[in-house]
Amino acid sequence: MLFGVVYLAAGLVFGLLAGAAASDQLRSAWRLMAWLVSAIAYALHIRYEYVRLHNPSVTAARHVAIAVAMGAFGLALAANIHALTAGSTHRRALGLSLVLWPLLTAIPAFVVALAAIAILARTRSAQ
Repeated sequence: MLFGVVYLAAGLVFGLLAGAAASDQLRSAWRLMAWLVSAIAYALHIRYEYVRLHNPSVTAARHVAIAVAMGAFGLALAANIHALTAGSTHRRALGLSLVLWPLLTAIPAFVVALAAIAILARTRSAQ
């Protein structure tokens, strides 16, 4: 759950910083930082699940994917709340985001985590 909060916080904080940026270049830099923080959290979560907790590969990948989905759901929820307060006309599409964003992030996160764990397992057995 902690990693899901990290993904959500990275998206919200860096999104606010990007929104307040004076130039397109700075806005892009803040967005890139959000991706970087999320990627580091993702890698650390895979390592924690597999190396530290000694979870089987499918269990570890599932935990990682659930955390990613939680972060995506939080961001979708924040986008829906913002749409309500800003009076957006895209509320129907944003309503779908509550289901789609977690699915569209969790499935690749599971597959990539599974592949990363397979590589970790190979390097550990080779030592």
